[in-house]
Amino acid sequence: MTLQTALSGLLGAQTGLNTVSNDLANASTTAFKSQTALFEDVYPADASDAPGIGTATEGISSDVTQGDLIATGNPLDAAIQGNGYFMINSNGTQQYTRDGAFQLSSTGELTTVSGQPVLGYQQTNGTLGNTLGPITVNTGAMPAKPTGNIGLPVSLNAGDPVIPAGTAFNAANAATYDESTQVVTYDSLGNANHTELYFVQNPAVSPAPSSWTVYAQPLMANGTTVGTPQTLTTLGFSSSGALISGGQPTLNVTWPNGAAASAVNFNFTGTTLAAQSFAAAGGTNDGYAPGSYSGTTITASGQVQSTYSNGETVNAGVLGLANFINQEGLTPVSGNRYSASQSSGQAIISTPGAGLAGTLSGGNLEASNASTSSLLVDLIQYQQAYQANTSVIQTEQQDSQRLVQI
Repeated sequence: MTLQTALSGLLGAQTGLNTVSNDLANASTTAFKSQTALFEDVYPADASDAPGIGTATEGISSDVTQGDLIATGNPLDAAIQGNGYFMINSNGTQQYTRDGAFQLSSTGELTTVSGQPVLGYQQTNGTLGNTLGPITVNTGAMPAKPTGNIGLPVSLNAGDPVIPAGTAFNAANAATYDESTQVVTYDSLGNANHTELYFVQNPAVSPAPSSWTVYAQPLMANGTTVGTPQTLTTLGFSSSGALISGGQPTLNVTWPNGAAASAVNFNFTGTTLAAQSFAAAGGTNDGYAPGSYSGTTITASGQVQSTYSNGETVNAGVLGLANFINQEGLTPVSGNRYSASQSSGQAIISTPGAGLAGTLSGGNLEASNASTSSLLVDLIQYQQAYQANTSVIQTEQQDSQRLVQI
């Protein structure tokens, strides 16, 4: 019985040594979670007032506390701050990891360093999908987009001169208009053409304040005029200077450079008339020139954002995060990954910052939470336990040999 008891202690110490050794070996492994061997005592069945007959391994417990963040400078790296696991496709099987060392494949797909696709929600033409799958980034050129909508809130000065009725507008004669401003109007080839806007204050018609006629003159990128000035709209105002009419006109332009004809919708919402200086600021423009791929970053909310040389930013998709009712029940597999088990429960999927999911820290990785100093102490204790049980077995063997010799 003594031999059996000592053997169980020897096996337990070996399990502890294996566990501590694995933790020490992974002290520098990204997002590694340390483990602890748990033991239970063993007593004879249906016995009372009997000594124990050894120990047995009850299980291996994982420490799921978060490790420190390590700055890498790699914009594709991401560390989870809080709860959650990245999801990856490993040969058709969904697995989970907190290792956010990612890269782009030759086709622009976001993958782990070992090549498994990282799962999330792909965004196409500004619409986020609702099906979990790989995320692919456009690493090629971004084609030009012609301007289709321009938002331009303008501050008009009620103190500007009123242009007499019947005065013919002439862009070359500043006496025929009050103010002017220029907006970029991209064509389908990506040329940064312009449209010059001229504002003319008309005589007031009581009781409303004066209206303002807006003329538009399209210009090529080199400054050459396209056609003749067009009457774009007439802006009407209330007695308090708020815009009440004429705020959403459309400018049709036929460009002479082979680009497609443009229909540019202007939106003057927010325009005011008051005793103020003229200003046209804070406008929006949905067109842009072509651009080449510059790089990709991951935001705190999990958006995979790509930038291009034309200054545009495109969201390729949003990473998904998985949470579990009992994350200690996840089954560790090789490669910093885990698989779900009956103990962990099924994955509860959301996006970073939503529900119970944590946020992401781009350009960082999560360090191992294994404490080298504590592990070295544990290693000594298990070695002492191993040696002690080995001595017991050796003593038992010596006693048995003496008994045989008697």
